[in-house]
Amino acid sequence: MSKLLVTGGNFLEGTIAVSGAKNAVLPIIAASLLSGEPIRLDDAPDLLDVKVMSEVIKSLGASVERDGSQLKICATNIDNIEAPYDLVSQMRASIVIMGPLLARLGRVRISHPGGCAIGSRPINWHLKGLEALGAEIHMDHGFLDVKAKNLRGTRIYLDFPSVGATENIMMAAARAQGTTVIENAAQEPEIVDLANFINQMGGKIRGAGTSVIHIEGVREFHGTVHTVIPDRIEAGSYLLMAAATGGDVLVQNVISDHLKPVLAKMEEAGIEFNEEDEGIRIRGNGNYQAVDIKTQVHPGFPTDLQAPFLALLTKSNGTAVVTETVFENRFMHVDELKRMGADVKIEGRSAIVQGTSCLYAAPVTATDLRAGAALILAALTAEGTTEIRGIHHIERGYERIQEKISRIGGKIERVD
Repeated sequence: MSKLLVTGGNFLEGTIAVSGAKNAVLPIIAASLLSGEPIRLDDAPDLLDVKVMSEVIKSLGASVERDGSQLKICATNIDNIEAPYDLVSQMRASIVIMGPLLARLGRVRISHPGGCAIGSRPINWHLKGLEALGAEIHMDHGFLDVKAKNLRGTRIYLDFPSVGATENIMMAAARAQGTTVIENAAQEPEIVDLANFINQMGGKIRGAGTSVIHIEGVREFHGTVHTVIPDRIEAGSYLLMAAATGGDVLVQNVISDHLKPVLAKMEEAGIEFNEEDEGIRIRGNGNYQAVDIKTQVHPGFPTDLQAPFLALLTKSNGTAVVTETVFENRFMHVDELKRMGADVKIEGRSAIVQGTSCLYAAPVTATDLRAGAALILAALTAEGTTEIRGIHHIERGYERIQEKISRIGGKIERVD
């Protein structure tokens, strides 16, 4: 089993480039099913999740080729309505093939998806939205069997602004008859990127990035070339790592507007940073004040950066309260951080973090993707060499992370 060996105490200095966004490229790959013409995606990160999603649409009849940071997709001959269980079970994001495949072929069969065990994340909002568009849904031996002879535009109110549900409904409605309005829609930057991609193929979506999205259905989609937005979670993780180690690091390929709540909390904690033409420069000193954090749906503080920020707070001055409102099981990294000397107590959906002067190396396990980033951050500041297992979670969302950190002076090694 592979693991990372991370030795703490090194001063990070230099430039680190952010890859394309994992959470943007996955639904965009699925949306490629709407068109039968060639698609090219630039800045597509080479990640485990991207490989899985590529295999999912290949199983349906599409062709996918990687050329460096480009993905070339052609979904001319889609001839299968069922996504294989062994692929879908690996990644929750595979559920977003429902919308475009239903729009393209009128039917899709898919099992309940897998992914990180950070919460229940029900898919009922996806199903209610597709039913409102005219789909019929049946359970068949563990599979969802979704059929629709004619999808028709309608008004849909989401009880919760689910990103995945918003994406699935957008893709299905893009080819439906008439106009669909999604109220209480997710507002994440990845939603905007998906809408821009669909519009580049000939779709008619407006309002993405707000709580109300209007989709006018069209029947034909053409090919296009699209550049995936930078990964705001990867960017935030590297900013926090640079700050925690007291580094002087320029994080390139960042859209600062995507990180407003994170940058605001960094400033509140006393972390010095400057926005430059090429990115955001961190000049850390390792001496920061405790700040309270409450995760929320966008544009609030992102749940995906809760774990890395909590890891930084374990070495802050004072006591911080970190409240998780999005996922009910996203403090699994706390026990691993405590093995390294962190002083953290869980009370309901909050973590009470008492800053400490020293973390020390210990064998730890990444329990999910963002927990892995938190453990790397902690290990970079700890005394000794930390052994991190479960790195397949990390490789789902961080492209060449050990290579990037090594380039700026971090001592990190992947051992098979």
